[in-house]
Amino acid sequence: MRLFLVPVLAYLIGSFSSAYVIGRAFRKIDIRKFGSGNPGTTNAMRVLGKKYGLLTFTLDFSKGIIASLVGLYLYGYYGGLLASLFVVIGHNWPIFFKLKGGKGIATTIAALAVLQFQLTLIAVLIGVAVAAISKYVSLGSLVFLAINFILSLSGIIKFDVYTQLTYFLLFLLGSYRHKTNIKRLISGTENKIGR
Repeated sequence: MRLFLVPVLAYLIGSFSSAYVIGRAFRKIDIRKFGSGNPGTTNAMRVLGKKYGLLTFTLDFSKGIIASLVGLYLYGYYGGLLASLFVVIGHNWPIFFKLKGGKGIATTIAALAVLQFQLTLIAVLIGVAVAAISKYVSLGSLVFLAINFILSLSGIIKFDVYTQLTYFLLFLLGSYRHKTNIKRLISGTENKIGR
C-alpha cells in the first residue's frame, strides 16, 4: 500500500503549478499565454520579473524536496527514487492544469539532491557553468541532465540498476520537455540570458 502511495502523492505534489498560481495571484495572468508559454522558472523570470521568478524556483524546488522526503519516509531509498520520478512527471504534466506544465529542472535538482547531494551538486555546477558561458539556460539544463546520468554510470558512487534507470528516465523526461529548445539551439534561434 505504501509503495502505491508514493507515486500518487509525488505526482500530486508535482502537479502544483507554481508559475501559474503566482501569475494568477500577483499579476492576474495565465503565464502559459505569455513569453515561451512554459509555466516554469525561466519564463516566470521573463514574464513576471526576478522576484516572482525566484519565488517560482523556490516553490518548484520545494516540491522536489518534499516529494523525495515523503518517498523516503514511506518506502525508504527506493520510495525516494520513485517519488523523484513522479514528482517531475507531475510538474511536467500536472493533472490540475490540463497536463500543461513546466520542464522540471528545478524539481529534478531538488528531488535528486535529497537522495544524492554530492552527485547532484557536481552536475548542477557544470550545468550552471555551461549556461553562464553559453548564455543559454536550456543548454545548461540539458547538460545538467546528461552529466547527472553519466555520473550515475561512472562508478564514482556505486549505484544499482534501479537508480541508474531512474536517472536515465529523468534525463529522457527533461530532454523531451526541451525538444523545442533543442531545435532552436541547433538552428541558432534559442533565446539567450538577458534577452
